[in-house]
Amino acid sequence: MKGRKPIIAGNWKMYKTAAETRAFVSEFIGMLSNRTLKCEVVLAPPFTSIHSAVTGTAGTSIGIAGQNLHWENDGAFTGEVSGPMLKEAGCSHVIIGHSERRQLFGDTDETINLKIDAALRNDLIPIFCLGETLQEREAGITFEVVTRQLTAGLGAISFSDAESFIIAYEPVWAIGTGKTASPEQAQEIHAFLRNELRLLRGSEFSDSVRILYGGSVKPDNACSLMNCEDIDGGLVGGASLKASDFLGIIKEGTEKD
Repeated sequence: MKGRKPIIAGNWKMYKTAAETRAFVSEFIGMLSNRTLKCEVVLAPPFTSIHSAVTGTAGTSIGIAGQNLHWENDGAFTGEVSGPMLKEAGCSHVIIGHSERRQLFGDTDETINLKIDAALRNDLIPIFCLGETLQEREAGITFEVVTRQLTAGLGAISFSDAESFIIAYEPVWAIGTGKTASPEQAQEIHAFLRNELRLLRGSEFSDSVRILYGGSVKPDNACSLMNCEDIDGGLVGGASLKASDFLGIIKEGTEKD
């Protein structure tokens, strides 16, 4: 697939207790038996369920992600979780800048930049989210918005390995709404982002970095979206909460031509 190994990541948001996580992982791994995955798979459970996810997926290639982190390694930050804590808990990835964090919890382009730096500093692979709201799309400023988010998020951070850095384009108007960007709409933004990355970091980086689509990904639209040239997988929300649906996205999105 375009020379970049696709990734399907499931963001569970504030769903699934530790017991529910154990049940999901057991069912999902059972479904994967005798199947050779053609993509990387990452699960992002709530913080309290990370241990269950890590232990349940031990011995598999499934990665576990935190849903957020603080930019400091420690300190008087009540309610926050740091990079070293996620790493010690067994996480390999961390979601940064999700639209819900931006809209509901005050994440800014500047703090997102600090969080990306903290993730890399602690050997965690960032899944860096960006995307426009419905109002911004209707105002015709989508490209302006994602350029600002991309440029500010990367800042002056140096990257030694583009394959260990992931971007997720999530049109905010398509998250949890049932709406989905058409393959043409999604590809247009993904191609634009890859070109902006080329201008910012050079062709080697832009050609290697994987850009995921996030926004109401389901088994019935996964194939058409992920067959697009610049879409390298999906950041899946609600459809990742049911093992059969999540596997359906993996099969449709990465195992069909």
